[in-house]
Amino acid sequence: MDKRYDVLIVGGGMVGATIACALGGSDLSVGVLEYQYPKGFDLEQPRDLRVSAISVASQNVIDMVGAWEGILSRRSCPYRRMKVWESDEQRAATEFVSDDISEPYLGHIVENRIIQLALLERMAAFDNVDLICPAKTVSIDYSPGASVVTLEDGTELVGRLLVAADGGESRVRQAAGIGVRKWDYEQNALVASVITDYPQQDITWQQFTATGPLAFLPLPGPHASLVWYNTPQNVKRLMALPVNQFMAELTETFPESLGKIDTLLERGFFPLRRQHALEYAKEGVVLAGDAAHMIHPLAGQGVNIGMLDAAALAETILLAQRKGKDITSLAVLKEYEKQRRNHNLVMMQTMDLFYRVFSNDNMPLKVMRNIGLGLAERVTPAKNKVMRFAMGLEGPLPALAKMQDIV
Repeated sequence: MDKRYDVLIVGGGMVGATIACALGGSDLSVGVLEYQYPKGFDLEQPRDLRVSAISVASQNVIDMVGAWEGILSRRSCPYRRMKVWESDEQRAATEFVSDDISEPYLGHIVENRIIQLALLERMAAFDNVDLICPAKTVSIDYSPGASVVTLEDGTELVGRLLVAADGGESRVRQAAGIGVRKWDYEQNALVASVITDYPQQDITWQQFTATGPLAFLPLPGPHASLVWYNTPQNVKRLMALPVNQFMAELTETFPESLGKIDTLLERGFFPLRRQHALEYAKEGVVLAGDAAHMIHPLAGQGVNIGMLDAAALAETILLAQRKGKDITSLAVLKEYEKQRRNHNLVMMQTMDLFYRVFSNDNMPLKVMRNIGLGLAERVTPAKNKVMRFAMGLEGPLPALAKMQDIV
């Protein structure tokens, strides 16, 4: 065996890297396996296609592990307002404004690669954390307290606690024999990176249509990320269109709030599905992020609940270790599952409800949607509470998400 670790994290993406940074500086030896190091950052690079809406709670977690400055030193876009409305008529609309709850912003839109780069950069500062990258996993032999991960070059790594942070198709989860409940949504998400004729914006918005929402995410300067939810067949057709025809359909379909699109930089798409692991932990193995759950991206909460997983798991591990408990024991790991699984399930069910209620043209539902949006705009206390919950300022949260040290 080449090396043994107290905690072996498979996956050095945003969630896995956050867990590692949160465990940095502890008495635990931590290994992180990542397939490929992200491309380095240059200010002149075009904006990446994959971006995330980072909530205040997620920002707090990233800040507490020492990586938020690494994001700000590259690029990000704070947003202060979020607006949602039904069809072409904006009379039934709700706008959330950070000033209404005395906060400077609702969150930040950040390229996924930049988040990962900042976390990996921070991880390198910890003597107790090893990053093994590039690392192509050949096999995973799950064994409580001594799981073995074999790499393509023959290296064998042993982890007392094996952490699955390796995405929706998690090989760790499969090796541990943990099942999932899943189904595909009848939607794909087409993502387009564009330049508009508007300057820097501070608003993100969604317009609901019968085939799914149209969404705008502001990026630094005149840049923006557009998300077009639609049927798989129509997304395939849109992806095949020449640029000029695609731009014409964007202009025709997206509302006037978008402004004129000057340039299409890149487009891509991904299918949407819901997936939830039947359990988050077994003796000596634990799941976090997409390995544990995949959620409809309607409200941009997928990355944020993954960040809360990371914070809660690190807190569980560190507190158990300080109390002399076995960090690989099922009793300890079930404490993490208890914190996160029901919370994530509620979020998933809420997104499902939004998907089913808003992605259709049923007239009675359409009337109810308009009434609901109108009421939401007028009932200020309820609207503000929803805003604070989405930002991660309400409800049970791990210590790091509240800007508190793990004690």
